[in-house]
Amino acid sequence: MTNRQLSLPQLGSSLFVTDGGLETTLIFRDGLDIPFFAAFSLLRSQSGREALSRYYIEYLQLAQRHGCGIILESPTWRANPEWGWRLGYALDELAAANRDAIALLGEVIEPFQTATGARIRSGCIGPRGDGYIADRVMPVTEALAYHEWQIGVLATTEADMVCAMTMTTAEEATGVALAAQKHDMPVAISFTTETDGLLPSGQALGAAINQVDDATVGYPAYYMINCAHPDHFRFAFEEGKPWLQRLRGVRANASRKSHAELDASENLDDGDPVELGKMYAEMHARHRGFSILGGCCGTDTRHIDAIAATCMPLFTRLSN
Repeated sequence: MTNRQLSLPQLGSSLFVTDGGLETTLIFRDGLDIPFFAAFSLLRSQSGREALSRYYIEYLQLAQRHGCGIILESPTWRANPEWGWRLGYALDELAAANRDAIALLGEVIEPFQTATGARIRSGCIGPRGDGYIADRVMPVTEALAYHEWQIGVLATTEADMVCAMTMTTAEEATGVALAAQKHDMPVAISFTTETDGLLPSGQALGAAINQVDDATVGYPAYYMINCAHPDHFRFAFEEGKPWLQRLRGVRANASRKSHAELDASENLDDGDPVELGKMYAEMHARHRGFSILGGCCGTDTRHIDAIAATCMPLFTRLSN
């Protein structure tokens, strides 16, 4: 583990929240048009930048109220070459968008730097493919070469780390981790699961984590789960297995719907924020290493507020 990884404050025992479902909030609450879920495209206009800033500031204020740390993901989940090409971005424009996204995080975080808890700028890395479907299993070498471009750009910014979100295969996740290692960037790997608790590739969560760790000599700082409801993955946790100690974060969907159902839905299913908060508290009670807690599709500040309200007392008791 590098010095940059060791300096990540979220590797301690304190609670860190994250933001929620960036794209679903901007589309369904704010009524913005975001082709391909590419939120970075909003950086092209002043109104888009202001919408992104408002979104992040709401979460920074939430973390300040609860006295906990926060990790903000940049709006760059789709800011990789193939998705950028679909949106008409040349590579130099795409690189500028990645840098601008991290700069925006720095701008919104600056007024909150003196608040209790650290504020982390994470460069979000998305999958080359859909994110819900393992429609193309890239060899590790191809995934490394593909993702190294974006990670190399983010490594030149003030990003504290990068995080690969909604990974559907261990091979692509391994490529991301190796690319991050080449650029000495701390990296978190976040897998998504189907309703059966397996990755879209059909692989078990623990097997995927072990495969990435074996191929990278344990380079990722930690692992997460995102874009699935707790009911979909809770039973995948194998008590006593070493891989479970590597899993530190959960960013669940608000909805119990499958990926296919969410894809076909025209309306937002925002679930029950209070129920979701209680589920997180139950997960943390069973797995004390779960300390990075946030949301994904359909979640907003109501959900993260409920998660912080139910979980912060558990962390406070542990520290006393």
